[in-house]
Parts: sequence; C-alpha cells; structure tokens
Amino acid sequence: MRKLIVFFAALIAVVIGFGMPVTAMAADPAYKVLVFSKTAGFRHDAIPAGITALRELGTANNFTVDATEDAAAFTTANLAGYRAVIFLMTTGDVLNPTQQTALESYMASGGGYVGVHAAADTEYDWAYYGGLVGAYFASHPAIQQATIRVEDTAHPSTAHLPAAWVRTDELYNYRTNPRSTAHVLATLDESTYSGGSMGADHPIAWCKPYRGGRTWYTGLGHTAASYTEPNFRAHLLGGVRYAAGVAAADCGTGTPPPATGAVEAESFSSQSGVQVVDKAAAHGGRAVGYVDNGDWLGFSAVDSAGVTGFSARVASAGAGGTIEVRAGSATGTLLGSVAVSPTGGWETFQTVTTTLTGTGTGPLHLRFTGGAGSLFDIDDFTLTRGSTPTPTPTPTPPTSGALLSGGRPTAASSTENAGFPSSAVVDGNAGTRWSSGFADPQWISVDLGSVKSVNRVRLQWEAAYGRAYRIETSTDNTTWSSVSSTTAGDGGVDDITIPAVNARYVRVYGTQRATPYGYSLWELQVYGA
Repeated sequence: MRKLIVFFAALIAVVIGFGMPVTAMAADPAYKVLVFSKTAGFRHDAIPAGITALRELGTANNFTVDATEDAAAFTTANLAGYRAVIFLMTTGDVLNPTQQTALESYMASGGGYVGVHAAADTEYDWAYYGGLVGAYFASHPAIQQATIRVEDTAHPSTAHLPAAWVRTDELYNYRTNPRSTAHVLATLDESTYSGGSMGADHPIAWCKPYRGGRTWYTGLGHTAASYTEPNFRAHLLGGVRYAAGVAAADCGTGTPPPATGAVEAESFSSQSGVQVVDKAAAHGGRAVGYVDNGDWLGFSAVDSAGVTGFSARVASAGAGGTIEVRAGSATGTLLGSVAVSPTGGWETFQTVTTTLTGTGTGPLHLRFTGGAGSLFDIDDFTLTRGSTPTPTPTPTPPTSGALLSGGRPTAASSTENAGFPSSAVVDGNAGTRWSSGFADPQWISVDLGSVKSVNRVRLQWEAAYGRAYRIETSTDNTTWSSVSSTTAGDGGVDDITIPAVNARYVRVYGTQRATPYGYSLWELQVYGA
C-alpha cells in the first residue's frame, strides 16, 4: 500500500511540474534528440520557451535534449547519435551544402525530423528540404483564436486532442497543400477565423515517411504560451516520439500517390519559371500558372518508376502547348507527352490524358513546351501505374433504351462555385461538370419530367470522384429508394444497370469522397423507356 501511495504521489508531481498528463512512456528506450533553432530571418521570441518545454518533456519521457544554433552540428558522425532532429522555429538559409548533405544522409539511414512552426519558413532554395518539411510558409494573419479539426485520432500527436481543438496561435498559410505527399493529422477550419487563404482543405499538422526516415510537422507553436498548454505539449511530444521511431503510427508508406489520387501541381518541390496563382475554378483554389516554353516542375515525393499513364487538369486562354512527362530531372528520360489546346479561358478547365511508353526512375518532372507567351495553367495531375489511364470522357450513345436525362432540370446539395453548376451534368458536354462543396455527404439529382421506367445510370467522373455513393430513385422528390450502391468506387466511368424501376427523379448520393475535393461529375446519364 505504501508503494502505491508513493507511486501516485510521484505521478501527481510530474503532472503539476510539467503541466500535462503523463501517459505510459516507461517502455521508451533512452534516446537523444537535437533541437536546432538557428535563424537567418525572423526570430521568434518563443524559442527559449520551446527549448524549455522539450527539455521538460524529455526528462519526463526518457529522452535527452541537446539544443544548438550551431550548424556545424550537422555532420554525419554527430547526427548519428540522435533519434530525431527538431527544427524549432528556424528561418531562412541555415545550412550550407555540406551540412545539407549530412542531413540527407541522416534521414536516409532512418533518422527522424520534427518541424515546428517556422521550420516551414526555412531553406526555400533546397528542394530536398521542401519535401522534408512538406510545405513552405506563404503568409499569416494576426494571432487569433481558431478551431483545429483533428483528422487522425490514432496518431500519438493527435490521439489525445478533441475533434474540434480551439486554441489561439499564429496560423500559417502555405504555398502548397501537402496532402498529396503527406498524411494530414489536423486541419484549420477557416470559417472560425479571419485571414486563411487555403480554403476548405487547410492542413496544419502532418507526417510521412521520407527518403528512408520519418518526418512530422506542426504549424502551431508561435506563442510562448503554447509551450505551457497541456494539449500542445502532448501534441509536440507525440510528434517527437513518432519521428524518433519509439511510437508506431500510420503515416503512409512513402510510396507514390495511387493511380486514382490527384497530385496538386502546386505541391512541386522544385520549379523553373512558373508561379502559383489563385484560381476560383481550381481544386483548392490554386494552380500553377505563368507557364512559358521551357518551364518545368519537379516532384521529389512522386516516383516515376512504373508509371504508364498520365492525365492533367488544365486551362488555357493562351497559346496552348505540350506537357512532357520526364523521369529523374527536367531533362531526364521522356516517358511521354500530351498536347494542351486552348480551353477558351483561364478559369475553364479540361482534362487531357495520355499513355506513357517510356521507362525511368527517380522523381517525376513535368516540362512544358510551346510557342511564345503564356501556354496554359495546370491544376493537378493523376498517374496510372500498371495499366493505361481512362481517356477524357465523352458522351456515348446508349446500348439500350433512350437517354432520359439530357437537358432536364437538376438540383444539387452544393456547388464548388458558380462555374460548376449541377446543370453541367446533363448538357451532353464532357468538358463541363458539376463539382460539389468539399464535404460529405453530397448529392445531385435530375428531374425526368414524368414517371419513366429507368434501367441504367451512367456516371462519368472527373479526377475528384466518389468512393462510396448510392443511386437513388423517387417518384415525388421526397421519398427515395436505393437501387444501387458501392463503397469501392474508383472513378472513371461507372455504367450501372439496374432492375427496371418507375421513377421521375434519379439522384447520386455520395457518402465518402475519394479525394480531399468535392464530388465532380462530367455527365449523369439516365436511360430507360
């Protein structure tokens, strides 16, 4: 009994002394982390508070903290003694080429990286680091309260957090969305504060395997007060433990995005000549623009090995041109190319598709060629591995029955914006589409005008498609019956034959998106008699 009392007394002392709940960390082996806080730009006055918090967390959780602002610590021999390297609010160009090589070697040998807040405001000219941190800083509004939405409730850095985490901090906007190359742990709800610029999908914490090691980043931690908050301290501790390899977590496999996963063009790790531009019609509100002849993009986290197909979402009020898909570098092996014709406007996006016949290895690169002036903008692209991609969809005549939905009135739960109305799915034009808001559930319906016998529904999905959805019918637009459903949709064209049913209204009711974006349909075709 006396031992039990002593144990609980010690537990209470740790909770009070370190300001956070203590979890069962006794199983962690002793290890060391290097905290690096060199600044070559803005310097955060919270750096001392961050170092103190990490030392306290280390004392309570069996790791030792070495803190330095001397970049000379970045040697292969020295880094080998640490389970994780923590970039604590670093800014600017902080490592020379030799030191950069040492960090790359450290990660390749299984090391761990933790980036805190302004770590994203660091090493803009080093493409490897861009992939390591996941996204570069773009801007921030004034310090204010906001709601953080937790996506991963199992990761050690977020498992303890409420689903809606309300706190005050300086909230970063990023130049690119890291979701296509990282596992997002939490996002900012831009509706709860002012000054967000990334829209409905605004990651603020993420993790991933990277080049042989593990990386974890949080955009939070600007204020000194953050480092006394129990939830933030536990968030930071979980990130350290994951990066150090002492806490298991599913942050992805480090393999390229799947064939059905769109890669945002603005998630490049290196580039020449282009700019990221705001576009209302683009997924996530941003695209890569100012593309001229000879410009290129590199994607360090996207492997070119085994790629057999490529499609891209593009817009052009300019000259048009060609996208070359290359392996390893902008002048590397040519895997294939696809022509981009003018689409009629810089907000008018269409999808171009090609088969890739070349073979290569290394990071994927896109090189752009054409005439003088601006060629086109690119929103995102999708890769196919092992089979050819689905071509750009075009309406096809029915094999049986009559087309009942052409030009009929439509309704939808939401639209991404005015450029993607629900009526676009029944206009017979595969270059126009309906796109919903970025949330679940969503639906779109068509009014056939009177009760008809319906036996077939054909969906032509854009790159953003439904993973789980139902085909529903109704005679009164009030009571709906499910006639078909799937939880394993893979995009492209879904041609669904159903037992003949009498219906005036037919709708697609989506319950799970396959991408961070909304549901996006080129055409909804209903057939019958």
